[in-house]
Amino acid sequence: MFEADRELSAMVQEIWDKDVNRLKPGTDYRISLQGRARPVNADMNDDMNNDMNDDMSDDCDAAGQPLFSFVDESIFKKESFREFISLLDNYESDTGVPEVLTPEEEAENHKFLDCMLRTTTMKTAHKYLIDKQLSPEGLPEFKKQLYRIWFELYARRGASKPDSSGFEHVFVGETRGGRTVIGFHNWIQLYLQEKLGHIDYKGYSVNANSPQPDENKHIMALQFSWKNGIKPKGSIFIGVSPEFEFALYTLCFLVSPNERVKVFFSIYEVDIVCHHYNQKHISTTYPVLVNYQNEPHNPKH
Repeated sequence: MFEADRELSAMVQEIWDKDVNRLKPGTDYRISLQGRARPVNADMNDDMNNDMNDDMSDDCDAAGQPLFSFVDESIFKKESFREFISLLDNYESDTGVPEVLTPEEEAENHKFLDCMLRTTTMKTAHKYLIDKQLSPEGLPEFKKQLYRIWFELYARRGASKPDSSGFEHVFVGETRGGRTVIGFHNWIQLYLQEKLGHIDYKGYSVNANSPQPDENKHIMALQFSWKNGIKPKGSIFIGVSPEFEFALYTLCFLVSPNERVKVFFSIYEVDIVCHHYNQKHISTTYPVLVNYQNEPHNPKH
């Protein structure tokens, strides 16, 4: 492992340890993995998908039940969850459809960022970024940096006007051509959309080099349909807080010059994929589980 990865792993471990709002599997939530999803198209990867050629049907559904069998929704009353959820209905899902930011939505973005900046996880990440001279020390300037990275609109491939943002793509999800789901790497959005009947979980995804998923672990790859489109394979954290993911992905975006960085934390060995857009915005970011460790990892040793 590269030394930079080792150092970043230590920081990820620290924000993981400080994620006091993380849910406990089997207690605060329960998932049902069921069957392994059938590959939809071998040429399709997570966020550079071609349009779907195969129609989805019940024949390829390896999960007859929802992914989530229980979530203690009292967690959604906590400030960071509440402010995060308030942003999920602010976007047009279809790429190519220009986004129109209302004053109310902009105020919600700022309220969410203010909330993130008050969390211990984000304060820890900010201190590290200051030490690395990657972020300004002042909170107003740091907030502007976060707004640019996550909320400034830009035009995705084939769009003539701004139709996307890092936050929308990663946490809310988008559809391309009405048939392919892109982005959508957040468990809260997945749960809420599944509860509304908009998500059809198709099963877990695993390849020859990845470990079997575990209902008591916090990362999984899966396949699902949403808004008549299919997500052939997506990867998400489950049960973590909004502030953990926001801090983690911000760190990886600013620290790593590459678009894939390996980190070790807790019992997980994970590749964090983070694509840039014009080096100013997050295009997409998500975790890829590489392996489980037998013991919680200590990156300092």
